[in-house]
Amino acid sequence: MKNLICFRFFPLAAFLFLLISVPTLAQDAKPDTTVLKLLPADSATSARLDTAIILPRLLIDTVRYRFIGDGNFTKGNVNRSLMVLRAELVFSGPMINIATNPRFTYGKQNGILAERDTYVDLFVDVFKKRKTYVFGLAALETSNLRRIDLRQMAGAGIGYRVVKSKSHDLSLTDALLYESTNFFEKATVSTIRNSFRIKGKHSFLSDKFRLNHLTFIQPALNDLSNLRWNTILSAELPLNKWVTLRTSFENSFESVVEAGRKRNDSRITFGISMGNK
Repeated sequence: MKNLICFRFFPLAAFLFLLISVPTLAQDAKPDTTVLKLLPADSATSARLDTAIILPRLLIDTVRYRFIGDGNFTKGNVNRSLMVLRAELVFSGPMINIATNPRFTYGKQNGILAERDTYVDLFVDVFKKRKTYVFGLAALETSNLRRIDLRQMAGAGIGYRVVKSKSHDLSLTDALLYESTNFFEKATVSTIRNSFRIKGKHSFLSDKFRLNHLTFIQPALNDLSNLRWNTILSAELPLNKWVTLRTSFENSFESVVEAGRKRNDSRITFGISMGNK
């Protein structure tokens, strides 16, 4: 099964590698801008440009990234260790915006494995710089905490930028998703979901304090009792342009779980991030 999961994650990893290579290749392949047309012999002997030269517009011209390490550890009556590794990668161009936010969570309690969860997503936004834009998304997920062998999601939707300024960025999106979840023991559950998202980034005190929030609400359209939501809140204190101290709170809920598993989970972590994002 591990080989099968790696095989399914490989196309997303390969695609991300290709995206990172695009800006470099585009810069190396400089267009020939010396298109000249010689005039007839009885005209002026100087050469002139035949037409105005239009440089090709790059698909990707900006790369932003951030790598985050969070965790918490307790020792005593309860020995608890939790580590969360995240990355935020954004590839932007004149018309298209490609983002991925992979994460890996590993935790033990009293020496027993509790979490070993992996999540990889891919968002492709078209006309993201406009007030209203469209997007497509895909995601793969495994979770020892919720006993999910493999979850696959794919869909498309529309987004609306409520606020966009130097200090505040708030957007709303709504999408239709096809979801298939293979549990460790429970039968596979496939459904169509509506996915509503609220995403915001806010800075205060001349960017000395930042507040980020992301919330998904995802009811199943064929069974309203099948509901999922996830919320992440993070407060950040930038030390400089590249390094930021942070703390985050995450709450998630799933109404369809395996026997013996709770529907709601919450965690608080502390950590650091590095990058130009």
